[in-house]
Amino acid sequence: MLEWMTLDDPAPGPNDLVVELHAAGLNYIDTYHRSGLYPMTLPLTPGMEGAGIVVAAGASCRRFSVGDRVAWSTALGSYAELVRVPEDSAVSVPPSVSLELAAAVMLQGMTAHYLVTDTFALGAGHRCLIHAGAGGTGLLLIQMAKHLGAEVFTTVGTVDKAALVRDAGADHVVLYREEDFGISVERIAGSRALDVVYDGVGKSVFDRSLDLLRPRGMMVTFGNASGPAEPVSPLRLMQGGSLFLTRPNLSHYIATRADLERRATDLFTWISDGWLNVRIGARVPLSDAAGAHRLLEGRTTTGKLLLIPRAS
Repeated sequence: MLEWMTLDDPAPGPNDLVVELHAAGLNYIDTYHRSGLYPMTLPLTPGMEGAGIVVAAGASCRRFSVGDRVAWSTALGSYAELVRVPEDSAVSVPPSVSLELAAAVMLQGMTAHYLVTDTFALGAGHRCLIHAGAGGTGLLLIQMAKHLGAEVFTTVGTVDKAALVRDAGADHVVLYREEDFGISVERIAGSRALDVVYDGVGKSVFDRSLDLLRPRGMMVTFGNASGPAEPVSPLRLMQGGSLFLTRPNLSHYIATRADLERRATDLFTWISDGWLNVRIGARVPLSDAAGAHRLLEGRTTTGKLLLIPRAS
């Protein structure tokens, strides 16, 4: 039950910033917090990601001051006109990147970044499958995978989404509602030909995806859009060819300040250079966060959904 209400303005703790929100990013993790898939203490102001202008800084803050443009991906409570953001969670937004784009790229962009550079480091000659290619993370993953030289397979639900992912650089597009994605991939690549599967969908595609991996290939399951994947026996991985299975989380890949800044700097540089396109699928009033959740869970959106406060 997401309700729009008025609360007292937040005050910064010694190591906090208070930021006037320009845009908040909507992510599936927000729906997991709301539904209880990821249990949270209630009452809760949801939202993890956003960008805006610093309006107050705690006494111990040294990196940022009032007037700075900042963005973040791990500040719970971001569905608010004024957001308390730990200074260590914020990064500086360069003048070449708009605050809307910064809000749109932080969580999904850094997720895509670590998936292709660290979890399974893609390179020339690799074959990957990216599920839900027309979503916010999927479109970024496709572009990064192609930039690194990989051959990209992807699944989408509609013809319009197929056009989007082809424009992003996907080599092979499967309309999963019309054909079995596994059969389609095998018809093109052969049996057990993929190096890695990047799966943000979960339950509906997980088991079939394992069948597509080469011996010692990697299954990377990072989301639950169709529900959590069923438990898998370690013997299933052995029988599939000594497969690797990982369930990564962004927080572990930006645990140090150096990692956070490296990933954010890469994203902002790639946007400024012009080859990384961040698609904003819709802008929804912050007061209608419930409607935005319905849009995201309806699986009809493409790109990134942003929540925009009245002041913006």
